[in-house]
Amino acid sequence: MRVRVLGCSGAIAQGCRTTSFLLDGDVLIDAGTGVGDLSLDEMAGIDHVLLTHAHLDHVACLPLMLDAVAARRLAAGAPPLQVHALPATIQALKTHIFNDHIWPDFTRLPHADTPLMHFTPIAVGQVLHLGGKVIEPLPAVHTVPAVGYAAAAASGHWVFSGDTERNPAFWQRVNQLPVALLIIETAFSNREKDLARRSLHLSPGTLAQELSQINPLPPHGRYPIYITHTKPAETGLIMEEIARFDAPPASQHIPGHDIRWLNAGMVFEL
Repeated sequence: MRVRVLGCSGAIAQGCRTTSFLLDGDVLIDAGTGVGDLSLDEMAGIDHVLLTHAHLDHVACLPLMLDAVAARRLAAGAPPLQVHALPATIQALKTHIFNDHIWPDFTRLPHADTPLMHFTPIAVGQVLHLGGKVIEPLPAVHTVPAVGYAAAAASGHWVFSGDTERNPAFWQRVNQLPVALLIIETAFSNREKDLARRSLHLSPGTLAQELSQINPLPPHGRYPIYITHTKPAETGLIMEEIARFDAPPASQHIPGHDIRWLNAGMVFEL
């Protein structure tokens, strides 16, 4: 499985795109502003979109992408784009975006029986078989109903936390999986820890508590951890704070985690 990072920032700025990952060219995880860097051919090749939640930085490009490739999909007789999300996320999109006021309702256009888009509700723990890939929604703890995702690959699972705060159920499931790599959000620095707690995001202090729940024993072991969703103005500080907590005294002989910063444009072959 090939995973391309289209966007992984917690906000926009020059060179910063919000959350979106492309799996094998046909499955999109979230539809943040990173989708806008795809070509028309690449956008037209997407058959499934899996959303973590309804916040704008994760869905902003879904209506724009559909508009961009509508004529091409219709001319090719392509089936509706399948958008997979929690029922509450689907309802939010219907109410606030695809409502014929903010954007056309593509679930009824060009005709109700031949729409451009179809919503498919999902549930945590459900196993999805999409384009030859096996993907599982994982629990997340956020200000709106939300999920993360785990996608099976030959070398192990690609795991994405989605937007979340402290989340024991997430680690319970992740510790049952052979993980190839983990992408986890850390939106705020420790100086903004109160804001992080109120908005149900992680800061380095709470990230440290979360990572302590990883099962260190085989077959789970040590896997690379990529930090995503950092605010552009705080990225440097966030990574400094993470490096400090993840460097235990040498006298303890405890290895740190393999923590890296995620960048748009990265590609993982799993």
